[in-house]
Amino acid sequence: MSNFKYRENEILFEVEEYIESTYNQHYKSKKTDMQAVDVWEALGTLESTARDNALKYLLRYGKKDGKNKKDLLKAIHYIILMMYTLEEENRNAPTS
Repeated sequence: MSNFKYRENEILFEVEEYIESTYNQHYKSKKTDMQAVDVWEALGTLESTARDNALKYLLRYGKKDGKNKKDLLKAIHYIILMMYTLEEENRNAPTS
């Protein structure tokens, strides 16, 4: 039995399945095995681009195709990418 009152564990599993599916979608370059996210990271714009995209999908929720769960999944994915950039910054921060 789960201790999660609002089925968070099930929702997180669904988020994980969604993110995993993005690695096989059409916007990944077959030649380089790179996604747009890889380019944003290389340019140093991943955090701001992920934030902007998360906002885009949150603002679109309820408008395009109604209350579309996929918009929420996309927003969550971009928020996770923001968390990744924060962890990378902390890991690479100089120690005094």
